[in-house]
Amino acid sequence: MMLYAFVAVCALAGLLFLIFAGRSLRRWRLIACSVHGLVGGCFLLAAVAAWLLGVSLLTYDRLTSEQLAAEITLARLGERHYRATVTYPSHRIEKFELRGDEWQVDARVLKWRGLANIAGFDSIYRLERLSGRYGDINKERTAERTVHSLNAPAQIDAWELARRYGEYLPWIDTLFGSATFLPMADGALFEVRVSQSGLISRPLNQAARDAVAGWK
Repeated sequence: MMLYAFVAVCALAGLLFLIFAGRSLRRWRLIACSVHGLVGGCFLLAAVAAWLLGVSLLTYDRLTSEQLAAEITLARLGERHYRATVTYPSHRIEKFELRGDEWQVDARVLKWRGLANIAGFDSIYRLERLSGRYGDINKERTAERTVHSLNAPAQIDAWELARRYGEYLPWIDTLFGSATFLPMADGALFEVRVSQSGLISRPLNQAARDAVAGWK
């Protein structure tokens, strides 16, 4: 909310300065027109940049405690070949084909501190990838790999900004990548949860529990 209030204030200020620039131009006050136009343009650019950052943050989910990030259901298609159905808390469903012995989900977590927390910025996360992996390291090097994106790339990525300019952004506490993986089995259902320390995965049905119990 604070970010969008900032966008609104900057946009309003920019429009007001552009109006002043127009009035100065009609009176042939060229210096005043230039100053007002420059200031107005700066405010509008700041509003656009903040809005794009807000759009990027919307691709992340707020993290206030351990919470469900996705459920993954597996169906065997062949030898070390599975279809993974990913169901999100929003009820959006995606399906992917995976090869290997195990599935893996990767995520990004961004934590705030200080004034950002006071302003209502909770830690945020975004699921990044779903991939298949092999238990045998030699197969991991030579066998067919499957990796799928769980998010479309953003024009302005809050993670990339934090990574590049974190030293100049004191309200960022830390940012880190997290991954979790478990074995694949026909009919297995798993949940992926995210906490302040990263991703956690758990089996939800007997097929999944049996797969985990026999995992080598």
